Amino acid sequence: MLFLLPPSETKVDGGSGASGVDLDALAFPSLRAQREDVLSRLAVLSHDVEASLAALKIGPRLRSEVDRNRALPTAPVLPALARYTGVLFDPVRASGLSVDEWAWAGRHLVVHSALLGLVSATDLVPAYRLSHDSRLPGASLKATWRAAVSQSLAEVDDVVVDLRSEGYVGLGAAPADRSTYLRVVSGADGARRALNHFNKKSKGLLVRALLDDRPSLETLDDLVEWAGGRGIVLEPGARAGETALVSESVLTPVG
Repeated sequence: MLFLLPPSETKVDGGSGASGVDLDALAFPSLRAQREDVLSRLAVLSHDVEASLAALKIGPRLRSEVDRNRALPTAPVLPALARYTGVLFDPVRASGLSVDEWAWAGRHLVVHSALLGLVSATDLVPAYRLSHDSRLPGASLKATWRAAVSQSLAEVDDVVVDLRSEGYVGLGAAPADRSTYLRVVSGADGARRALNHFNKKSKGLLVRALLDDRPSLETLDDLVEWAGGRGIVLEPGARAGETALVSESVLTPVG
């Protein structure tokens, strides 16, 4: 089973090496052409500060993000799961993962980056600033990534549990016959309604629980059964192809 995560705009600085990302070492090698294309266009953009600020939809106070992009060719790298920070990634506590937890993450966790497409949790990536709706010179990121990412996911044999935001789904959908979209809902009053506030945190806590247990999962039923044993409620979603994660059950699990 593959768990597909969104990235985060906030990232840890630093890492190892000083030669930039090694495209030959990344998972999903069929995305090589798109990776080179996006890196090239971002490099051109990063030499124009004003254009970069507009394309990245940030203000002058975040000019350091443009400098970060300009330094990509020689930027140090970190495993993807350790690079990203924020509400979803903080509960994962990547800096404290054991060898066994890293091994499980490398097999089962994938982050969808606007810069590099699909990357394994253990792929070494630089710090950068680019979002699914950033406007690079030339083709849109959706046009660049959508078909290639969808094809890469279609070639994966595993069931895909899609934890991405809908913006990143637009950069490449998972195969409908072997995936489920995870939507976080509230069930405090017996009703089910989609959540925004605890959305990312709930997903992060689910990933943390998976890393703690490192279960062997092949089907969605396996996932639901494992979650139930943890007091985490996963149930059929309101829409076809969706699974609902009841936020309260992962924020304060029972059992």
